[in-house]
Amino acid sequence: MRKLIASTMVSLDGVMQAPGGPEEDPTGGFAFGGWTFNYWNEVMGRSMNGLDGKDRELVLGRRTYEIFEAYWPYQPGDNPIAKTLNAARKHVASRTLKTLHWNNSTLLRGEVVAAVAALKAEAGLDLQIIGSGNLIQTLQAASLIDEYNLWTFPVVLGQGKRLFEAAAKPGALRLVASQVSTTGVVMSTYVPAGDVPLGSFAQTDPSAKELERRAKLAREAS
Repeated sequence: MRKLIASTMVSLDGVMQAPGGPEEDPTGGFAFGGWTFNYWNEVMGRSMNGLDGKDRELVLGRRTYEIFEAYWPYQPGDNPIAKTLNAARKHVASRTLKTLHWNNSTLLRGEVVAAVAALKAEAGLDLQIIGSGNLIQTLQAASLIDEYNLWTFPVVLGQGKRLFEAAAKPGALRLVASQVSTTGVVMSTYVPAGDVPLGSFAQTDPSAKELERRAKLAREAS
């Protein structure tokens, strides 16, 4: 079975909406489009694996697909990211799109969780979600995501579409790789690690005062 990897950029408060520019996704009156731009540096440019679709097939939500389709096919042929994304096989989750014009793109048929589960069961390259917040949340709830590639930017946005909304399925994650850019962007890779581990910092052994209180109660009850 091949892996499903979710890759996205988030603010410190978990917002992932419109990281690339003001016109990318202004829905809901979002006014901070392009919030990643001024944090970009050379280290990040060299670390695009996981965000460029190299050696993977893409799984995209409708909104992310439309943004990519309007941009990447028109970039210079020597742009390595454009070359990779344009060549990659793309699976698109949408209830409204009927035709796709970006090469190597096909619509996922039927219910999206079942369709992606079927893709994972096929032989081939690992699958890569880029952006596509609603799709990530749906597949996270179904426990289909095997790895999270998150770039966390040192900015608080306060509003906007979040990677994990209130209905997200609780679960632990394990950090397997991490790198920090000179601008403070933390590039991390996590894998699911089961249920949320619970515990308590409260003392497990009664204190002397508690023992005394219990003894007094016992004497009074006798």
